[in-house]
Amino acid sequence: MEKETVLVGLSGGVDSAATAVILKNAGYRVIGATMLIWDPSLPVPQGEHAKNACLAPEKEDISEIEAIAQKLGIEFLTVDCRERYRQVVLENFRSEYACGRTPNPCVLCNSRIKFGVLPQAARAQGIHFDKFATGHYARVVLDEKTGKYLLKKAVDLSRDQSYFLHRLTQEQLSKVLFPLGERTKPEIREIARQAGLSVADKEDSQDFYCGDYNDLLNFPNKPGDIVTLDGQKVARHNGIWGYTIGKRKGLGISGFKVPMYVVRLDAAKNQVIIGPKEALFAHELQADNVSWVAGEPPAQKFECQIKIRNLHLPAEATVTVLENGSICARFAGPQMSITAGQSAVMYAGDTVLGGGIIK
Repeated sequence: MEKETVLVGLSGGVDSAATAVILKNAGYRVIGATMLIWDPSLPVPQGEHAKNACLAPEKEDISEIEAIAQKLGIEFLTVDCRERYRQVVLENFRSEYACGRTPNPCVLCNSRIKFGVLPQAARAQGIHFDKFATGHYARVVLDEKTGKYLLKKAVDLSRDQSYFLHRLTQEQLSKVLFPLGERTKPEIREIARQAGLSVADKEDSQDFYCGDYNDLLNFPNKPGDIVTLDGQKVARHNGIWGYTIGKRKGLGISGFKVPMYVVRLDAAKNQVIIGPKEALFAHELQADNVSWVAGEPPAQKFECQIKIRNLHLPAEATVTVLENGSICARFAGPQMSITAGQSAVMYAGDTVLGGGIIK
């Protein structure tokens, strides 16, 4: 019987390298593939901050990944994703910040680029494979009753990355493998160590870009007012994109009896609105551009847990699906710093239901 072929997204880190090891040891024919997303025309300074970031010069990484593939005795190719990455991820990143929203570029990158463009482009290059695998900590399970694929949290909740994968479709989930979903990080490092890989103790990547986000935005100054909730002008800013909900330091304000935080950004008025900490809490959010893992919501109104950002503890909420397809979520208790542009991801226990972009 011919071996199944798996295309593994290799990043140069220990997780993706261990993924290739696990699958090869399981009897699959493994092919490694790396996305090229770095565009040298980007006005991004290079330096120490560029290390362990997705958006960074790839020359050294490619050599390291080639060495991993050679050590494992697997085929390796690079896939040029630069144009689509610029269009889908970076342009969205810039437009969202310009509108006073704070996007999460990893969510779009995963669904549209890593699990979309990368395998499609590999096939266009003549590479034939049955499954696509990555080093994400998550699980996929086929529900025999419904015939639907379920996206679930990793067993090791401290490493769980299901939040970033909530926009994957049934078609994508049917062809994906997450070998790390049942394992812990120490186990993964040991697997890489046993395989003789130099990345076994490599530090984790931190972000899609580790420098100042203004390097990527490259917006000209657009001065405006910093105002209190009652409209009092207290300072000036050079662009609302330099502020995020919950920011306290560097506001250039003084004379208040209590600490003041950024509580809202008003792009139409070009204002940064500040208020006391209690003004950061809200019981409700609305989200649009909703993606459902099953292809449809579980009901028009249902109970679930919601993460309003990756490191947020899931909070109990009642979700109502509106006629236009967006959602309104009412939390059982107030949530701090609900931020427009971030993803609100819905869970039923350890199963991801879907998510939308907070309005």
